[in-house]
Amino acid sequence: MTAIPTAKDLATVADRCVRCGLCLPHCPTYRLARQEAESPRGRIALIQAWAEGELNDTPALRQHLDSCLECLACERACPTLVPFASLMDGARAAHWRHQPAWRRSLRQAWLALLASSGAAAVLGAVGQLYRGLGLARLVSGSGLTRWPGIRALHRLALQLEALPRIPPATAAREATRGPIGLFLGCIARTAQPGAIAASVLVLRRLGYLVVMPPGQTCCGGMHRHNGLPGSADDYLDTNARAFTDLPVVGLASACVAELRAQPHLAATQEICRLLADLDWPATVPLRPLLGRIAIHVPCSHRNRLRDAQAARDLLRRIPDVELIDLPENDLCCGAAGTYLLLQPSLSHALVRPKLAHLAASGARLLVTTNTGCALHLAAGVREAGLAVEVLHPVEVIARQLAGTEPAFDEEEHALP
Repeated sequence: MTAIPTAKDLATVADRCVRCGLCLPHCPTYRLARQEAESPRGRIALIQAWAEGELNDTPALRQHLDSCLECLACERACPTLVPFASLMDGARAAHWRHQPAWRRSLRQAWLALLASSGAAAVLGAVGQLYRGLGLARLVSGSGLTRWPGIRALHRLALQLEALPRIPPATAAREATRGPIGLFLGCIARTAQPGAIAASVLVLRRLGYLVVMPPGQTCCGGMHRHNGLPGSADDYLDTNARAFTDLPVVGLASACVAELRAQPHLAATQEICRLLADLDWPATVPLRPLLGRIAIHVPCSHRNRLRDAQAARDLLRRIPDVELIDLPENDLCCGAAGTYLLLQPSLSHALVRPKLAHLAASGARLLVTTNTGCALHLAAGVREAGLAVEVLHPVEVIARQLAGTEPAFDEEEHALP
């Protein structure tokens, strides 16, 4: 189990920062605030001062640390290779270790709710009722959405209903590859069922026997970045047992990166890279697509998986398609796991430039490989009134397949 670092551990890691400032232009929050305390260098200095007893654990200190997205653009730019992710996760874990038991229990319960696939399904149903009963129009018209927290929940409830679904298809072909285990995550089951269905469809057309073990659960990333590394490790161990003897492929880049932290899941594959590198048989052609697709590369794909070209490499298989990178792809969109709920004002400020670039691009499709980014961007697209669909790259591939297969059934693909 991941050990919570001591104050001495934190101070030692923080001391590796030489304060050169090369990280500053890469930090989204520093670019917004232009404050040293909102930069990676500033946050490292705050952690070091706190660890060495020069600063108290005050609300002001917490705000500067909590406003970090952990996008890791700074870690990529750091010439002395400061492990910023480990430092920030460690500081948050050390903070929560000293909080009253009731506060730790509340945080644990909240994160457990978000991580539950059952709760995600309930949330999706609530979102449909919220829209279907006219409550969404009522809340919008009342002006309540001027409050950042209410606005964040309102946007999420609307988007869980609005994400696209892949239509049902025809008979499956006989499996010639596999089996392969498909990692579903937690919120993706409600937020991106279309991406799950598309993944099963494409993998099966390419001859894979697709298995979705019922024992799988959340990857644990939300817990790790919110100061609960022990819970994160428990989720990883549960998934390792669920996928015993199965090669694993995941849809969300952040989940894939987190799964790889577990030794038995270190070979987890990201689906775009798997499909891009695979030899496709001539019997699985893709129809041409005359249109422009904008590619958003999540921070987890760029800075943790270090594979910013995966979606582009996959989509290049489609004849006649025009692919463009969304400008400023190296800057976080503001989703960042639970960040869009805990820091709604900053999250919204960070997505606005993305929407402006998207509007100017002329693209009618936007693809991204992370569930949180998809939710956040799709909500922004809706609010901006843009005629743009937000999809996972594998959904675009599924649409262009010459022929279709049946929609997936999670129970049908579960191990006994």
